[in-house]
Amino acid sequence: MRAAFASSLLQLLAPERCAACDALLDETEPAFCAACAPLLEPSSPEPDALPVGSPAAFLYGGPLATAIQRLKYAGRSELARPLGALLADYAVVFGGRVERVVPVPLHPSRLRERGFNQSALLARPVAQALGVPFDPHWLARVRPTRDQAGLARDARSQNLRGAFAARGARAPRVLLIDDVRTTGATLAEAAEALLRAGCEHVHTLALARAAG
Repeated sequence: MRAAFASSLLQLLAPERCAACDALLDETEPAFCAACAPLLEPSSPEPDALPVGSPAAFLYGGPLATAIQRLKYAGRSELARPLGALLADYAVVFGGRVERVVPVPLHPSRLRERGFNQSALLARPVAQALGVPFDPHWLARVRPTRDQAGLARDARSQNLRGAFAARGARAPRVLLIDDVRTTGATLAEAAEALLRAGCEHVHTLALARAAG
């Protein structure tokens, strides 16, 4: 009763808005408004079995790209909640197949600059949906790297070599979460660090897949 009242009060004082354009949302629009939602492009048909490779829920573009950019570069950390819910809906296919959810980390200097790790904010609702622990501390970014944007494929891999180290407890099967996958170099290098630390299998998943 109190939770419902608090939710209604919050909606009145701070109504939900579209993650891309800030249009007011109604109760049937969980993340994007009626104008923006049809422009989202699923990366692949909704899976009914465990996807292979390094899947992403959506293609990077249109309103979703705008929402991710606002999250990362405009300090709109509140957008991680609706975007994380979208990712969690896709991630249910991993139910019963993973024992931990781990986000791709930021280097401490980048984390101080941004104030939050967007991948961690997106990964938490995934862990909740799967009913497994969320651990943002298993994986660390141990050296700063150049921004991957604009780098060629080989340069991206070289840029990330040795950038990650795993620490703390381990689980045999891990789901590694990132916001955007381009060539997959970041997820591959981070997954390799977890495997070297003793994880038996690392699944990877991104909210969006960009061309690159």
